[in-house]
Amino acid sequence: MKSLTVRLTLAFTVIVTVTTALLLALGGWMLSRQVIDGQQLLHEAEFEEVRGRLEPDPYAVTVAEIPARLREHVEIDAALFLFQVHDDAGNIVFRSPNLGDTLLPDTGEGKSHGIYRLASHDRVLISEFTQGPWHVQIASLLEPTERLLTDYVKVSVLLLGVVLVAGAGLGYGFARLALNPVRAMRETAARIRADNLSERIPVPATRDEISALAELLNRMFDRLEGSFNQVRRFTADASHELKTPLALIRLHAEKLRERVKTDEAAAAEIGELLEEIDRLHQTVEVLLFLAKADAGVLAPTLQAGNVQSLVSDVAEDAGVLAEDRGVNFSLERNDAGQTKFEPTLLRQLLLNLITNALNVSARGAKLALSSRVDHEGWTLELRDEGPGLPEDQLPRIFERFVRYEHAAGEKRGHGLGLAICSSIVG
Repeated sequence: MKSLTVRLTLAFTVIVTVTTALLLALGGWMLSRQVIDGQQLLHEAEFEEVRGRLEPDPYAVTVAEIPARLREHVEIDAALFLFQVHDDAGNIVFRSPNLGDTLLPDTGEGKSHGIYRLASHDRVLISEFTQGPWHVQIASLLEPTERLLTDYVKVSVLLLGVVLVAGAGLGYGFARLALNPVRAMRETAARIRADNLSERIPVPATRDEISALAELLNRMFDRLEGSFNQVRRFTADASHELKTPLALIRLHAEKLRERVKTDEAAAAEIGELLEEIDRLHQTVEVLLFLAKADAGVLAPTLQAGNVQSLVSDVAEDAGVLAEDRGVNFSLERNDAGQTKFEPTLLRQLLLNLITNALNVSARGAKLALSSRVDHEGWTLELRDEGPGLPEDQLPRIFERFVRYEHAAGEKRGHGLGLAICSSIVG
């Protein structure tokens, strides 16, 4: 699909080029008519001189006298005109020497001017005038006119090429200039995300369709920000309010388990209840963590630490988790080094990534962690043998409550692990 800039450029170029072509075509037609009309006027002026040589009484002029009266004048204008005289019966009584063996065609009754092609293939403009019983034909070769029009066409084609290139350049510049406000709106809108909903699109002072669109989008972002804030407040408030009831439920469940510990079946049921309470408590803690991240109060305190020691501790916990899932975990590389990081959050980040990888790994699969320290910095790499995801689903992996099936077709977790990772990194 072509961009709007390209479409506007093409439209501008086509309009300018076609308009120029039409104007040049009109100019060529007018030039041709002007030249032909000018030649007709010359023929009329030339006839006035010829008529003077047939005066005062053309009817008294004999056939034998006509060559004598016209020859001198015809020889003077031989470079410009061809002459032929015939009587009412069509009998030719005089022809200028420059005609050679060529005869000028009869133009017909009532037709004083016309363009004809001679036997020699030359095109001529013939004007016929009547003086008494004599019909005087004056002709001009159109070769100079045709040469002029050919040169005009060549210049017009060259000019059209220049107009085409210039039109494309001007059209592109015009399109870029006209779409600059739209481009700025797009760039601003692209920056507005869930963690940056307060930014707004600058409204141009032109008070036109562009400014109206910017105002409309800003109103939409206002509503979107309000909705997000309501959801965030609800998540934070609900998570906070659930902590106390969950603690009380767990306390009562533990007391009840003590009372029925002699009943193995009842004790087992209460044990499962406590496990579900723990899972619910973890979910509440995660939601509180995300609410803090959204509110911008999750400000990690960076401190210098030993990266090798941190990775070793994480690898030890990862090995236990992998063994429980039947996955072969290995620490392929663990370079020594010092850098600044927040150990608690970074540990949580790595364990979330490892847990996510374990959730999609089949039993017997391999999971490898690598920590590399070099002049470019500290690089952590985690590789698994999971099935991966289709490319169209990759943009959603950091969204909350988005879960994907692993190889066994089971969906594990709550879909919050990678969202936490994104909040820690971002």
